[in-house]
Amino acid sequence: MKQREAAAARKTVRLPCGCANLRRAARVITRLYDAALRPSGLGAAQFTLLQALHTAPGMSQKDLAGLLEIDSTTLTRTLAPLRRAGWLRSAAGDDRRELRLALAPAGKRVYLRALPDWERAQADFVRALGAENWNRLMELSVRAAGV
Repeated sequence: MKQREAAAARKTVRLPCGCANLRRAARVITRLYDAALRPSGLGAAQFTLLQALHTAPGMSQKDLAGLLEIDSTTLTRTLAPLRRAGWLRSAAGDDRRELRLALAPAGKRVYLRALPDWERAQADFVRALGAENWNRLMELSVRAAGV
């Protein structure tokens, strides 16, 4: 809460670069979600992976990387602690080179325990922007990801 108040107290300068503004916003928003998820022991990146695999179990690692627009190396590095914790199951796909991922029972429990923390962060974010701006932001961010 203190970070948000401090951010609101200072005037945020509109930079001429769309990338710079979006990256700055992403860092601020990530801190909001990271702080909310801290009690669960998860960060926003880990929660996002659990959420994606909860939503689409059996997704290939390649498709997961595409969905999240992250490179294969970063995805492998981010998945590693989840694998070590026993939160993921993996199986070969139709093509032996393809790896299909799903939440293991322990991963599903961790995800469901963290979900209320994420929901609070999400509600705070929606409240801070207002519902109309939230909906526009969601629409525009999906469109921007398709550029």
